[in-house]
Amino acid sequence: MHRQLKLRRTGCRFVSLAAVTIGLMLPVLAAGQVERIDATARGTSTQMGRIINIKIIVSKFSTPADRQILVDAFKKGQNQGLSDALSKMKSSGRIQIPGTVGYDLAYVVSVPTETGRRIRFVTNRKIAFAEAARNTPSKAFDLTAGEVDINEQDTKKSAGTLFPATQLTLNSEGALQWELNQNPWELTNIIDWKPKGKEQ
Repeated sequence: MHRQLKLRRTGCRFVSLAAVTIGLMLPVLAAGQVERIDATARGTSTQMGRIINIKIIVSKFSTPADRQILVDAFKKGQNQGLSDALSKMKSSGRIQIPGTVGYDLAYVVSVPTETGRRIRFVTNRKIAFAEAARNTPSKAFDLTAGEVDINEQDTKKSAGTLFPATQLTLNSEGALQWELNQNPWELTNIIDWKPKGKEQ
């Protein structure tokens, strides 16, 4: 804490201690960020007890044209077609986990709900070296996806789900569904750093 609050010198001027303290308290978004979501990811079932903190950083929201590209890609090549299309998209943000550099999010959308918004995202999953070397069945689950329900009426009720390793399939009724390699992670303690009044 002492290091965070120490005075910094810029040229011949000193930034006051009060200014630094106020700056640390404000929800400041870095340049190029539209929104940042902090959350605690809690493992479920066989991952019960595992807890990590994650950051979802949105630099831009995907467009209806982006969505159509993914729909057409899935129709043509199923999950592999979707994965290939995602790999060609420009980054819409990043998902970060402490201790790692994180990775780009290829597709991010914001959908209005009765209580606020739902943020959905999907991207290609980084395949671990051991998975690739051993050609394990988990390689087929090459996507990471999730959604965060932002409750703007009661922020304590905001919640979400993270699918660390998944693939998109069609069920017996012809509807799209996520097929998971492992159990989903529950997202809690959600803090949305979206500036008030900022339009999508």
